[in-house]
Amino acid sequence: MNENFLKEHINRYVQNNREDILQDLSALVSVPSTKEAAAPGAPFGTPVRQALDTALKIAQRMSLETADGEGYMGWAQLTGKSDKILGLAAHLDVVPAGAGWESEPFQLTRKDGFLIGRGVADDKGPAVLMLYTARFFRELCEKTGQQLPYTLRVLLGCNEETGMKCVRYYTSHYPMPVFCFTPDATFPVNYGEKGGMRATLVSRHIRHGRLLEFSGGQATNAVPGNAYVRLYADATDCSPRERITMQKNADGTIQLTAEGKASHACEPENSINAIALLIDYLLDYHLCSEEEKPFLEMEKKLLSSTDGSSIGIAAKDDYFSPLTCIGGIVELKDGHIRQSVDIRFPTTQTAEHIENVLRSLVEQTGGTYEKGYVRAPFLIDPDSDPVQVCVKSYEEITGRKDALLTTSGGTYAHNFTNAICFGMEDPKKDYPSWVGDMHCANEGTPEEWLFTSLKVYLLAVARLMQLDL
Repeated sequence: MNENFLKEHINRYVQNNREDILQDLSALVSVPSTKEAAAPGAPFGTPVRQALDTALKIAQRMSLETADGEGYMGWAQLTGKSDKILGLAAHLDVVPAGAGWESEPFQLTRKDGFLIGRGVADDKGPAVLMLYTARFFRELCEKTGQQLPYTLRVLLGCNEETGMKCVRYYTSHYPMPVFCFTPDATFPVNYGEKGGMRATLVSRHIRHGRLLEFSGGQATNAVPGNAYVRLYADATDCSPRERITMQKNADGTIQLTAEGKASHACEPENSINAIALLIDYLLDYHLCSEEEKPFLEMEKKLLSSTDGSSIGIAAKDDYFSPLTCIGGIVELKDGHIRQSVDIRFPTTQTAEHIENVLRSLVEQTGGTYEKGYVRAPFLIDPDSDPVQVCVKSYEEITGRKDALLTTSGGTYAHNFTNAICFGMEDPKKDYPSWVGDMHCANEGTPEEWLFTSLKVYLLAVARLMQLDL
């Protein structure tokens, strides 16, 4: 196909569909698709299932073939000449809204050229773009009377944020794409991902504690911006502290609330962990019992750095940014304090060593280690044809030459045999202070960048279809 014709068609298509794209994004953002208890046909809860159904209805309106993948990972498809699949994998589940929003989180807000709402960047905005990519090629095939060389499948995941069971279910039950990209990171291309692991450190059973409630964090893969503890204590000698507020309750208890600075677990360097703020306060003013103290001291050590240096696991290599280590959720339940841990590590560290360090830390307090998921780092050749097609398409549409990346984030890419992360975050974003990042309050993305990204995806998919995959 003549590329000048293709680019003209792309520009016209994007211009003609701007408002429809925003309406469909609004419909998806309005669904609070955080994980809940499983229900029939909804392994990750009813709200996530509702988001999947909403996306599939959009795809059906576009005259695409659809399937729901038993509620794990649905898809919309345009069948090509070959049954080989070119996959575009986005997800519909989101992290909880959390505090600090200046607008309704589950309502798409347009403000000064920005789109605000939970999921506009991660990953409902990109998911809508993937559907409109498939629609573009359906219309193009009808116009030209030709089939695509490969089957184009838009994968719509439902459990990316809380374990990725959706994609593991898909890859164990359905065909693997010959090449796949996920629009769930930063342009131009992320060609590698750090290893990752999650675990929960659990205190021994506390029979004589002073803490009545202890809660912080909303997602294991985010540094918590808020946390609180309620306890029996004489607060007479407690001094005010920045980011800590105290409330005396009628039942004789006090409540301490910490306000930190949230961030995604993969970029915690400038965050302030609200759980760590509370633990420091409790220990400094001796507001915990002797049974609680060892575990809280262990948490203090764990949370006093975000690069793992405080517990001896810091690491770096030539491909990735340094190791990150955060505590995401804490809760007091049935006499046990439970602290989640999220660690992203480069090739010079191993999950086995990290696990041994964490296990030793918690067992020294009399507590236990609960193993979560583990994934190894992965890298693909940045000079391979599919990667270079994506890079060059980005450069031509944006007029920019940005460096290729590896990522600390865990995305769908590492679950496929041949995959990359491809956008849609701007690597040079300079947003107003009222626009939040992924996983943060006021999550946002520029309206024009959304439409520019769609042009990049359309051009890249057209070129990928011409490769020998």
